[in-house]
Amino acid sequence: MLVWDNLRMHLVAPLSEFFEANASCLTVFQLPTYVPDLNSQEGIWSLVKRDIGNLAAADPSQVTRAVKRKLKTLQYRPEVIDGWSPG
Repeated sequence: MLVWDNLRMHLVAPLSEFFEANASCLTVFQLPTYVPDLNSQEGIWSLVKRDIGNLAAADPSQVTRAVKRKLKTLQYRPEVIDGWSPG
């Protein structure tokens, strides 16, 4: 499984060819364009991803715990969330 964003480098022909050639064993999920003004959750997730970006998890439960821990921290620090808000 590959989660693929719209980074310009990811849109080159060789990568598209690789995905097509390996379609039988590779599932590609293309993320929508990053538009924090239209999707306010993007700002919160960017804070969460920044905190757990280098997590080397041995299983999905470790990722779940790390995300819950970060969201819990943000819950008690609304000024951090207000800092990224577009409006």
